[in-house]
Amino acid sequence: MKKITILPSLLLSTLLLSTNVMADDISDTLEEALASYKQGDVSQTKEDVIYVLELLKQQSGNTLKSYLPEALEGWKAEEAKSETAGAGMLGGGTTLSRIYKKDKAKVVIEIVTDSPLLESLGAVFANPMFASGGEIKRINREKAMIKYNKQRESGDISLMIDKRFMINIKGSKVSKEELISYAEAIDFKALKKI
Repeated sequence: MKKITILPSLLLSTLLLSTNVMADDISDTLEEALASYKQGDVSQTKEDVIYVLELLKQQSGNTLKSYLPEALEGWKAEEAKSETAGAGMLGGGTTLSRIYKKDKAKVVIEIVTDSPLLESLGAVFANPMFASGGEIKRINREKAMIKYNKQRESGDISLMIDKRFMINIKGSKVSKEELISYAEAIDFKALKKI
């Protein structure tokens, strides 16, 4: 029982120390969680801590938007988006996305992170059977799975980076080379340093 009571206190203390001193929703909620914990209200403490974790994921997602590349020459990029999902939605996590367009051509880059499912997906991705119907190729020294339909001018590229980031690049009315160029535009080394 001691482990259970020490863990929330340690978690709250760590989170309190790692946030800014300025008053914001995260620090206010952490203070409320600590007060609830000291009063013995475990249910409210859990609710507050879960809320703070979601806010931190959201904050992290907004920071990660800068890792989505700018539009290639001749293309236009929409505003990057970040969405967080709770544990009930495919294990939770953060999804970053950006849409790129040129005439009728469209490319969508999605980066999924902070999901507990990514580690198990990494094992699946490493399996050669995963490549059925696709081509395995290294892009910027990372193993990528490329599926492209020349007649439909559409395809997708999937990469698993450091078992923490699942990257999908999907395109329609694009060449295979354009899809690969967008994959090459992502700074995988910078992602690994996060």
